[in-house]
Amino acid sequence: MLNFRDFLTEQQGAGKNLHLEHIEDEILNFGVDGGRAAINFLRSLRDMLAGSSKSSVNMTVKWDGAPAIFAGKDPSDGQFFVAKKSVFNKTPLLYKSVDEIKNDAKLSDALKTKFTAAFENFKDLGIEGVLQGDLMFTPDDIETDDIDGVSYYTFQPNTIVYAVPVTSEMGKTIKKAKIGVVWHTTYSGDTLEGMKASFGANISKLTRSENVWMDDASYKDASGTATFSATETKEITKVLSDVGRTFRKIESRQLKEFLQLQQSMTGNLEGAKFKTYNNSKVREGQKVANNSLHAKGYTKWVEDAFNKNIAKLKTPAKKQELEKKRDSVVREVRKLERMLSNVTEFQGLMIDAKSLIVNKLNSVKQMTSTFIRTENGFKVTDAEGYVAIDKVKGNAVKLVDRMEFSFNNFTAIKAWDR
Repeated sequence: MLNFRDFLTEQQGAGKNLHLEHIEDEILNFGVDGGRAAINFLRSLRDMLAGSSKSSVNMTVKWDGAPAIFAGKDPSDGQFFVAKKSVFNKTPLLYKSVDEIKNDAKLSDALKTKFTAAFENFKDLGIEGVLQGDLMFTPDDIETDDIDGVSYYTFQPNTIVYAVPVTSEMGKTIKKAKIGVVWHTTYSGDTLEGMKASFGANISKLTRSENVWMDDASYKDASGTATFSATETKEITKVLSDVGRTFRKIESRQLKEFLQLQQSMTGNLEGAKFKTYNNSKVREGQKVANNSLHAKGYTKWVEDAFNKNIAKLKTPAKKQELEKKRDSVVREVRKLERMLSNVTEFQGLMIDAKSLIVNKLNSVKQMTSTFIRTENGFKVTDAEGYVAIDKVKGNAVKLVDRMEFSFNNFTAIKAWDR
């Protein structure tokens, strides 16, 4: 039987770090093996925050940067390049000179400016292999704002506004820099297309330059306060015990049948999947209050998704064919509602445990303050979230307060809205 790490290796194929999953969704990605591994991930995080030296997990901070940027040497010729995610395409799109950036008609003027700054300033950092990071700012993005009587340098690459006191050493460094980046993933291999990703980036050997402000995204607890108290450890241990109890109620054969059914929902029926259904509740700010009703609601969600597609069909024969499939799928989903109720309870308890961890991590002041921009000014918010990385294999899952992140996405004034 494949373990969680093997599943991830298969799923990622060439190992490109283009997508991270929420830890509570691993049971929907990999079934019983994914659920068990997710529990072990949270137990390791509990141990880490309880001060255990046996923890097998590292933690990094998710920065809300944009765009994603890649930089390094092309193994085929040793030339330095910068690129977007298309660097790993079968025919890679990358830039090995400023002229190539300026001559790319598909790049906006704003991106040409940012990629030019990246090329000119990253080429002397001594990057070996390829690094992936989030671009945080170029000089035009830096503003000076007064927030609660304190003068800050601020930059907003996406939704979150990052703020650093003008008088701080970090503030002075950022003001001098021509570009800011947070590196979070390392790639190695003999070809770009065949490169393997490992989460995390060791930037200690890179050449330092006052033109580049950079960080490695690792979680830093300079205060030493990101440790669970005995009471907090007892609380999360109780929740994890409930997680395990609920997990044992999930019938593995039925879960396997359900996931196979999910895999059959392709094309126009992608929206009928359980993860999409769950995400719709997150976007609406609805926390599941009744697991059984949530499972029954999914049966209706599937039926509605089929009906929307049936209504678009022109010929009676095709409509009849899809109606037959609808009735079959809805019948199967209805049989699995009890199991889905248990899965929903499991996910809810996983979220409860995750929230205890995220809240503890958020309680420690980091290098930058984080805000969202509203019509009434700046509002304090937490970091986008965290990434938990298995030290042995380097696989990772994200720990995000989905309700807060979704709310911010809908209500905050984005960088491009200003």
